[in-house]
Amino acid sequence: HGGKERYYHDVVGINSRLDALQAAVLLVKLKHLDGWSARRRGNAAYYDGFLSRVVGVEPPVVADGCVSIYNQYVIRARDRDALKAFLIAEGIGCEVYYPVPLHLQKCFSFLGGGKGDLPESERASEETLALPVYPELEREDLDYVVEKISEFMSR
Repeated sequence: HGGKERYYHDVVGINSRLDALQAAVLLVKLKHLDGWSARRRGNAAYYDGFLSRVVGVEPPVVADGCVSIYNQYVIRARDRDALKAFLIAEGIGCEVYYPVPLHLQKCFSFLGGGKGDLPESERASEETLALPVYPELEREDLDYVVEKISEFMSR
């Protein structure tokens, strides 16, 4: 992707993971895609039902007339980094996917963007956290995630 450290890009890179072998595997997996997407949407709806009531957490928003497959379920959270550390300590995988907005990446410095130019992008890079949403999650797993987030946010 153009960087030595994950999510920090010195040069514009390429992500090309689809070789012939990957394409063959994908052909086998395609018949399961609709079911997996439905499970992800169900998991997301379950999270939404609980997390929309937790102070300090904003569940993702899907615009009217649109459907998400929830490749990631990304919340905005107060004190995101401490929440991430807490969840990891509790055995819950979570990830900050874009800690640096594009206009602040070294590979785009030639465009002249700087801190404060895109405040919403910068705010998102400081607040967003992806929670597990994969189709194989069981109800107990989802309960544990929302329980731990609620526990952290009620401190």
